[in-house]
Amino acid sequence: MTDVSTDLQIDPALRAFVADELLPGLDLDPEWFWSTCAALQERFAGRIRELLARRDELQARLDAWHAEHGAGDVAAYEAFLTEIGYLVPPAEPQVKVSRVDAEIADVPGPQLVVPSTVPRYALNAANARWGSLYDALYGTDALPLDHELEPGYDERRGAQVIAEADRLLDEFFPLAEGSHADATAYRVVDGALVVDTSDGSTGLADADQFAGHRSGGDGGGGSAGAVAAILLRRNGLHVELTIEPDHQVGRQHHADVADVALESAVTTIVDLEDSVATVDGPDKAEAYRTWLGLMTGKLTSTFQKNGETVERKVNGDRRYTAPDGSELTLHGRSLLLVRNVGHHMFTDAVRTADGEPIAEGVLDALVSATAALHDLRGLGTYSNSRAGSVYIVKPKQHGPDEVALTVELFAAVEEALGLEPTTLKIGIMDEEKRTSLNLDACIAQAQDRVIFVNTGFLDRTGDEIHTDFAAGPVVRKDDMKSTSWLLGYEDRNVDVALRAGFVGQAQVGKGMWAKPAAMAAMLEQKGAHPKAGANCAWVPSPTAATLHALHYLRTDVLARQRELAGRETDRRLLLEVPVLTGSLSDEDKRHELETNAQSILGYVVRWVGLGIGCSTVPDLEGVGLMEDRATLRISSQLIANWLHHGLVDEATVRETFARMAALVDEQNAKEPGYRPMAADLDDSESFQAALDLVFTGRTEPNGYTERALTTWRQQAKARG
Repeated sequence: MTDVSTDLQIDPALRAFVADELLPGLDLDPEWFWSTCAALQERFAGRIRELLARRDELQARLDAWHAEHGAGDVAAYEAFLTEIGYLVPPAEPQVKVSRVDAEIADVPGPQLVVPSTVPRYALNAANARWGSLYDALYGTDALPLDHELEPGYDERRGAQVIAEADRLLDEFFPLAEGSHADATAYRVVDGALVVDTSDGSTGLADADQFAGHRSGGDGGGGSAGAVAAILLRRNGLHVELTIEPDHQVGRQHHADVADVALESAVTTIVDLEDSVATVDGPDKAEAYRTWLGLMTGKLTSTFQKNGETVERKVNGDRRYTAPDGSELTLHGRSLLLVRNVGHHMFTDAVRTADGEPIAEGVLDALVSATAALHDLRGLGTYSNSRAGSVYIVKPKQHGPDEVALTVELFAAVEEALGLEPTTLKIGIMDEEKRTSLNLDACIAQAQDRVIFVNTGFLDRTGDEIHTDFAAGPVVRKDDMKSTSWLLGYEDRNVDVALRAGFVGQAQVGKGMWAKPAAMAAMLEQKGAHPKAGANCAWVPSPTAATLHALHYLRTDVLARQRELAGRETDRRLLLEVPVLTGSLSDEDKRHELETNAQSILGYVVRWVGLGIGCSTVPDLEGVGLMEDRATLRISSQLIANWLHHGLVDEATVRETFARMAALVDEQNAKEPGYRPMAADLDDSESFQAALDLVFTGRTEPNGYTERALTTWRQQAKARG
């Protein structure tokens, strides 16, 4: 650590990143940056700690009330929460946000969340604005496979994909006559799409769905002057038919269509929070470096794939000729947002003169905005926000006072950087009970900055368990999905946002699809999100984004929001505490304990042992599930809750974790750098972290997992 004139103690890796990478080209110097950081720390850190103390005070009163009343009567519970200030008076916000990009205000679509510590994944996500429908159908279970694939390109599978693409084109872009399956050629004549078939020529049933074309020699395949791509548009999203007669797939297609590219991940959140394992200065510098590289457009990643060296970089824009002959440019990348850490996080990557870790959210906000200056000033290779805004997602806020503090912090950063007021927009994660119950008041505090409210149902479940901890043993994890409070929470998030005027200004979001390999199930189930009025919903991969885009082509979300306007879900549904009302068999308890213990170990062993913050973790049956700190919070809180109420005992918990450690070792045996746990449980930081999460779950503030994970990860890194 190194002292500078500000008296801050700064990790050398972070100090070098700021001086050598972040600031060059911005007319800002390191002394200014760290002096600004010190001033923000002095202004906000004390107030942050006061708000955290307020959380603890409220939780103590909740514990005492539930210890006396159990789950209690909803009316009595509501009166008590109002009395202690947990519930605040209703508000009637009317958002009025300026300088918002169309991807947020006007274009519903899939949203990716990607860890900032893996540049390759971040580039994949940024470039997932466009995805191949053919590839998504060919390589997943979205289409059933009835034969063993041939090596290389399997024409039988290809024919199946082409047929399904034709069916989807008929659904979304019907022809005036016949089917896309009958097409023999796609042409453009006098600014209109002409589709040749064996029975003659036709066009689209709705001619306005034709958005443009690209000719050969203009960046597409095919001979110069020939049509190389047809661009269609529905519900604000674009679809490109790529025409390449000499392409392997184009030769098989009845009209030379080599691919159908869908506008897919309209927005992407570059994550500094739940999906990363950043515990020191080098880790933070690595995470910040990715966000900076995306803002400058210079981020690259080189890796080996199929025995070849591949370099990935940021995609450029896509250019077409519009029906009226003018040039049409479409963005080649997702609109990028960045997620900062919550108020409860402090980092020793930078310490005060007294040796105290600084508020990590303060550092995140300053670095996020400073990196975005490269975009705002037009210094980057490509533009991210054409509207001149920076989109910062702020998680794990408890109630309107904490949102108000975030707004004040963002205003202070704007002032320091000379930015126009409200340049820094805020995405509110609706993932804590005190925020859910007071969502209207939270929005009111940020009504000139808020660009989304997103239901993080995983973290929200973890917070529900911790908030109601003393009320009794909670229901099993899978049963939580059908509880009244969770259903009411999802609906109310939409209702409050629409009532506040989000239509045409901000996103209403839904949570993650957690099974990356289960695309058929996702296609069947996740269409419920746009039907529920959500502008965006999270998906775990670019391929999933392409398939989820089909749901937004099918459902006009903005029209659906107009239909839902005026609906008002009763807030009291959220006060129904999810405690068990009957008994569980010994087998039920055993299975639940094993399921959660295995889930905890499967995630923690990668976080602590390998520094992987988000990954696909096999469950007890070997099904890969997307896990991050939110899922960890649920599992650890559930076991801690059952332990506290006597459904399980400590000896059984320890014995179960020991058995599951052996299973998790087996599941990770081929993972490079993996250090097994079962051989010496006492010497495994990962195993001890898992026990720590459960046995301190009762007293851990808000049931968060970061303290235990960070402590044990730092020890694992020190071991080397």
